[in-house]
Amino acid sequence: MRGDSASTISEARLSRPSAGRLSLYLRHLEALIGEGGAKVSSVQLGQALGVSDAQVRKDLATLGNLGHPGVGYRPQELIGAIRQALGLNREWSVALVGVGNLARALLRYRGFQQQGFRIVALFDADPAKVGQCIDGLEIHSPDQMSSVIARTGAELGLLAVPSETAQTVAEGLVAARIRGILNFAPAVLRLPESVKLVSVDLAAQLEQLAFLVQMVGNESRALNTR
Repeated sequence: MRGDSASTISEARLSRPSAGRLSLYLRHLEALIGEGGAKVSSVQLGQALGVSDAQVRKDLATLGNLGHPGVGYRPQELIGAIRQALGLNREWSVALVGVGNLARALLRYRGFQQQGFRIVALFDADPAKVGQCIDGLEIHSPDQMSSVIARTGAELGLLAVPSETAQTVAEGLVAARIRGILNFAPAVLRLPESVKLVSVDLAAQLEQLAFLVQMVGNESRALNTR
């Protein structure tokens, strides 16, 4: 019982920004294991990811007392704790809606399977695509969402549809009892609080990158004119 209680307390303290950093730590630690690394310090993790060592220690403290005096952290032990905190100690079934070019790229991405995400259902509103198979998965019409999602046990949804249909499609996923949606459509979705939403607007990210590069250029020009 005591272990379950400690786990619950640690998860309650884990904020979304901390969870985002834990994902970065996980990637670095998995690479470190691949290189044969047997230990790592908060300083090394911080330097590798551009985070202060104090922040690293604070984030990792939410996982429990995992540091070892004179050793630092054992990567394999950290990986197990991070995966449990992020809910990656189990497999997640995913439904993908909108089988266009982006979706086909997502289907080819093997990182999903490596982290425990398995795409189990495909949907598209184009009658010409319905019935086709990709990687052994049949493309279904959106009006089959409830039955197909119930049959496959999908809990998460990947939304790769045009912005003008994103809200309607998302509502269909919610009605089919999807618990969380990763939205690639450039649209602001309004969903019940019980359904978690993460949006990835690639154009907006490029806009932010252009802004940062422009800022550096403006600062350089300002220095040169002094």
